Formats: sequence, structure tokens, C-alpha cells
Amino acid sequence: MSVRSIGWNPVMKTDPRILRRPPPLGRRGLILLLIVAAAVFAWQGLGLSLGQLGAGNGGGWSLAGDFFGAALSPALHYEAELVPAGTTHFLLRVLESVRATVVFAAAGMSLALVLGLVLGCLASEAWWEGSGRIGTSLRWVLRALIVMMRSVHELLWAVVFLAAFGAAPATAVIAIALPFGGTLAKVFSEMIDEAPRRPSQALLALGATPAQRFLFSLLPSAAPDMASYAFYRFECAVRSAAVMGFFGIPTLGYFLKLSFENLHFREVWTYLYALIAVVLLLEGWSALLRRRFVA
Repeated sequence: MSVRSIGWNPVMKTDPRILRRPPPLGRRGLILLLIVAAAVFAWQGLGLSLGQLGAGNGGGWSLAGDFFGAALSPALHYEAELVPAGTTHFLLRVLESVRATVVFAAAGMSLALVLGLVLGCLASEAWWEGSGRIGTSLRWVLRALIVMMRSVHELLWAVVFLAAFGAAPATAVIAIALPFGGTLAKVFSEMIDEAPRRPSQALLALGATPAQRFLFSLLPSAAPDMASYAFYRFECAVRSAAVMGFFGIPTLGYFLKLSFENLHFREVWTYLYALIAVVLLLEGWSALLRRRFVA
């Protein structure tokens, strides 16, 4: 009886792909294991424990219980016993703080969109195609500028500008615009480079210039996705504008901070619910616009 007749293949004996056993956890399991190990190392390195939450703040779990219990009965009026005459009604103040938050977010995003669109176009590979080493060098300089803008959080920018210019409205607007503009520029440049190239190549074949190819083919192709991402970033800008209130800017966070310092937790939850409602409204509005632009 021959070797071949019994179905034995000598190649199978020496094929390393057949002899190699898969790892017991697999690649994804190994990555998850490393993440868990890093988390355990971080907790041990920082000496974290749940017992720290109830120690050293004078209130502990009792104060936390009062805070979360107030979530069930948000305030409709001021919690202070004495309210000066002529003070704006509490709910009107909440609405005014929401309006100011949205205005600051819109102002910051308008400047961020200008920065993101200009830097995003100039930092894309498509803009510098055929420009040689000079274009490549300029592109990397712009990308380094974008990294610097978006790597510093808006709260850190706010600290810098507060020290330089004080609690002026322009301080919060610029603090939001710089990191958001850098993030928009990075994402916009990638969307432009990922846009379909066949229409632009057809324009070049018809005699269009590189600038015409970029403006009338690549940029319009990427515009729907760019608009969709800009709507999402506006929602983030609203949350950032609210946090600017903790630095003295008259947004929702400023009044939330005052209520929290006075232990008026029901007022705090009213401001939080107002912020959640605004974000939900913006999410629904932006979802409608995204479907209209992207579809």
C-alpha cells in the first residue's frame, strides 16, 4: 500500500502553518489582558480605594446621599431663605445661563470652523499634490501647529488666557476655538484625503487646474461628512462653554458652582437637567441635519 493511498501527505508534516498552535487567549484577549493589567497597576500606583470617597471632606457618604437625593426634586425657586428684592426669578436665571452657554459655544465654534477649514485644507495631502519637498515641508509644519492646538485642552487654554486677559468673554471664546479648531482641522484634512479621487482625476484630464480640482471635486465630496462632524463638535462646545463658568465666565457652570458652594443641591440639579435638555435638543437637531446633508 502506498503512502498516497492512505491519505498521508508529507507536506502536512513540515508545514509550519499547520503545526503552529493558536495562542490560548488570542490577540484580542491578550490586548484585553494588558488593559486590565494596566488598570490594576494604575490603581495600586495611586493607592486608590473606595474608602477614600467617604473620608476627609467633612460630609462623606451622607453628603453624597443628600446630593443624589436632591436629583428627585430639582429646585423651581431659590433655596436661600432670604432672596433680595428685585432678584431675577430662578427659572429665568436658568434660562439666561443656558442662553449664554449656547452663545459662547456658537461664538467659539464659528471661529473654530474658520480655523479648521483653512488649516484642514492646507494640511491635507491633496492640497500639496505635485508641490514637491517644499509642499511636504509646509504641510508637516501645519500639522505640527494643529497638534499643538488640539493637544492642549480648552480648560488649560482658559487658564492661560485668564492669567493674561482676565475673565473677559473673548477669553472663553478663544479658549474653545483653539483646541476645537485644531481637532476640526485634523479631521477635515483626513476626510478630504479620503474623498473619492476619480472625479478629480476626470477634471484634471479635462484640463482643470489643481486648485479647481480641489475646490470643485475633493472639497464638495468631503463637505457632507465635514458638516456632520462639525454638528457633533458643536454639542461638545456647549458642554465646554458650560464648564468655562467655573472660571468666572457667566455661563451655566458659573451659577451651578455658586449653588454647589452654598450646598443648594436642588438648584444644582436644575442646572444639570437644563444642560442635559440642551444637549439632547442639539443632538436631535444635529441628527436631522446630518441625515439631510449626508444622505
